[in-house]
Amino acid sequence: MNYYSWGTHFPIFGFGWIIGVIFWVCFGLLVAMIVKKVIAHGNNAFSDGDNSSGEADSALDILKKRYAKGEISSKEFEKIKKDIKD
Repeated sequence: MNYYSWGTHFPIFGFGWIIGVIFWVCFGLLVAMIVKKVIAHGNNAFSDGDNSSGEADSALDILKKRYAKGEISSKEFEKIKKDIKD
């Protein structure tokens, strides 16, 4: 028996190797997606959206950011600010 050949259990010229290639490509993509998500979102990458840690922006902070970005006018800013405080 020749221990240096693949034998009949794993055909070299068959299609069995494709499954191994597909597995490792999928595994690599999964690892890359996880790394990208962790880098993009920092420590909160896998949180479920519950901001109970107190780090959530208040409504007024969000309003100020929208105004700074130019998404709303000064009239809209004042109106919404008044609604928030009431």
